[in-house]
Parts: sequence; C-alpha cells; structure tokens
Amino acid sequence: MAGLETTGSNPDVGLLYDINGLAATAPDWVDRVVTFAGEYGLILALVLLTVWTWWRVRRTACREEAAGAVAAVVWAPLAAGIALLVNIPIRGFVARPRPAEQHRGIEELVAGRADFSFVSDHATLAMALAVGLFIAHRRAGLAGIALAALLGFSRVYLGVHYPTDVIGGLALGTAVTLLLTPLTKLIARSATVGRLVWSPKGTRDEAVPVEEEREREQGRERQEDGVRQESGAVGVSRRRDRDLAA
Repeated sequence: MAGLETTGSNPDVGLLYDINGLAATAPDWVDRVVTFAGEYGLILALVLLTVWTWWRVRRTACREEAAGAVAAVVWAPLAAGIALLVNIPIRGFVARPRPAEQHRGIEELVAGRADFSFVSDHATLAMALAVGLFIAHRRAGLAGIALAALLGFSRVYLGVHYPTDVIGGLALGTAVTLLLTPLTKLIARSATVGRLVWSPKGTRDEAVPVEEEREREQGRERQEDGVRQESGAVGVSRRRDRDLAA
C-alpha cells in the first residue's frame, strides 16, 4: 500500500508542522527533556503507576470485585504486547514512511528510525496501560490517559510520527485492552493464580470474603431461629404445667 496521504494540504501534515515547529524555537534543554520523556520517561511512569494500582486494588474484601477492578491492570502489559504484535502487519500494510522522509523542514530529534510510521508503538503501549488503569482505578486511569496523551504529543514534537499515527496507536491500545480484560475474571476463580487479582491481606474486615460473611450471617439466623423455637417450646410446656396444676 502506498501509505496515507502526505501532501501539504493534508490537515494531518499541517498539524505535524505546527507541533514539530516548536522544536525549532525551543531551547536545547527542552528538546532533551522531551526526547527522554518521549522515548523512555513517560512509559516508565506508566509502568510504575500500573504496579502501584495493581497492588492497591487487589487488596479488597470481595474476590469478584477485586477481579473486576484489577483485571485490566494484570493484563494491561500483555494487552500492550499483543497490540504491538498486531501493529506489525498494520505497519506493513499501510507502509507509511516517517515524516522526515516525506517533508522538508521536519526537525527529527530521534534519528535512525528505519521502520514505517503508522501506527505509533509508543502510543499503543501507553494507551493499553492507561485504559487498564482507568478500568481498575478511575483517578489512576485519568493520570495514565494524561501521560499517554503527553507521550503522543511528544512523538509528533520529536518529528517521528504524524498526529494520525498517534491517534491510531491510542485507538489500537484501547481496543486490545478492552478485549482482554474479561479474561481475568476467570483467573480470579483459581485458588493459586487468583492471588494475582485478589489478596485477602489487610485489616480483619477486609480479609473476610463476601461468601464467608454470608455463611456467618446465615449461621446467626439459624441460631436465632433455634432460640426462638426453644423459647416457644418452653412456653408451651409451662402452660401445660399450669393447666395440670389447676
């Protein structure tokens, strides 16, 4: 395939020049910061945020709730890896060259990119993690989505991707994560592997699963019924004794 449109009349190209043009006027230290963040820093921040969120949401009282909350967190790295694999044939099919190969005046701050441009691997990976975080923990997810958006912006700033490359990566990462998330609920039923998605550790109240609490409640109800029945029998016996005495 010849690739996506790369003419100057394309709004995608115009936005590329607008964002990448900031690199031409920014101080060198800004370019270095954006380069590090766009290549490694933001991905590392997302990974650390994912680990923290996983550790927090798995410590809940109900196994089912824990499975639903932590499903995407556990599988987000796997989803990201699968999304990157899915992107390999997509890149070969679209065969879109890097922006610097098609347009003059592009400030390519990261050199040596010989593969195709669409879609962005970095954006795909970042959004796969961010969507998993959002499903498990809304605040952490919003922070993750913000980091993914910053990462996408940085890829255009660095001159290695078109804006549509980033949008495609965000969409691909979202789709793969949402498709894989329900699988964790099945794993949660396992006594051994289920520890990945649920931990009974914590306070005493947090450590009691809902099923066990229901059993205790039913036991208390049975005891109360037994006491009421026994009290009724005693009352009947006393009435009989009074009748006989009379």
